[in-house]
Amino acid sequence: MNSKMLDEALASADVVRRQLQVLEPRLIDVAQRLRSSAPQVIVSVARGSSDHAASYFAYLAMQLTGVPVASLPMSVVTLHDSPMRVQGQPAIGFSQSGQSPDLVDSLRKLRERGALSIALVNAEGSPLEQACEYTLPLSAGPELSVAATKSFIATLSASARLIAHWQQDDQLLRAGQTLPERLHEAARQDWSAAITALRDCQRLMVIGRGTGFAIAQEAALKFKETSAIQAEAFSSAEVRHGPMALVDDQYPLLIFATRGAEQDSLLALAADMRQRGAKVLLAAPEDVAERDLTLTHADHPALDPILAIQSFYVMAAGLAEARGLDPDQPRHLSKVTKTR
Repeated sequence: MNSKMLDEALASADVVRRQLQVLEPRLIDVAQRLRSSAPQVIVSVARGSSDHAASYFAYLAMQLTGVPVASLPMSVVTLHDSPMRVQGQPAIGFSQSGQSPDLVDSLRKLRERGALSIALVNAEGSPLEQACEYTLPLSAGPELSVAATKSFIATLSASARLIAHWQQDDQLLRAGQTLPERLHEAARQDWSAAITALRDCQRLMVIGRGTGFAIAQEAALKFKETSAIQAEAFSSAEVRHGPMALVDDQYPLLIFATRGAEQDSLLALAADMRQRGAKVLLAAPEDVAERDLTLTHADHPALDPILAIQSFYVMAAGLAEARGLDPDQPRHLSKVTKTR
């Protein structure tokens, strides 16, 4: 039985294809504004899956532009009314619904204090859109499953494309054009071994690094939401500073070893954890012989995490059903979360 979560995850390729048709002019306009304003810092504002997407944006932006990106704790603005010094600096709100009062209030106040306010939001006509100077509609369409999938992928693809236009990076722009085809390929990867390994799992770690850490964060959240597994995300650089004390015989770890400068440390951690007796599920490209799960290549390494989470989503929907759960209706959760 197919879930809405699975159907919506599989629609991601069409969503990105639609983005390429309808969002491009707005991305170019915002990118031109970013080039002309030459920001010294960028502030991101988000929660949940959208915050994980913001983490991907932050790492990629810092890597390719050199501009620091900081995640803003909303209570600093909404509860403490702190005098944020953001004149002329971009403040970007990431959201599926654009309805959470603290998110909307934060962007409105940052705009009042001179920030260049930008909304990456899926729902049309949302309060977040109205609060910001620029809106980049994600074009994912209605998302019915509580667990966000296609809107998350849409946020990552829009983020990467915005940075590519900002930097006028022709290689990354060309790679974005083929992303829909690569998403189709990623959705067809066989990750059934993960369902078998995690069917009775109660806890695990999800490991990534760089842009791949954002994917680890999102995967850990989806394990909690849809399969009621106590999953925690860590960078491979951080897990050795304490969390690895939890690892004992057969302790499960899902490790995303996407291409890039971080990959060697992720592969080394996987080998080390296997020696310690952990149950390692290594997700890596096909040229990594010791992989357990195969990751699809994008036409630019910066887009590889988008394909990794596509493969994961298909598996996660199947894992929830294998555990007797409905991935569309996680316990105690609703589609729109309104925090203040």
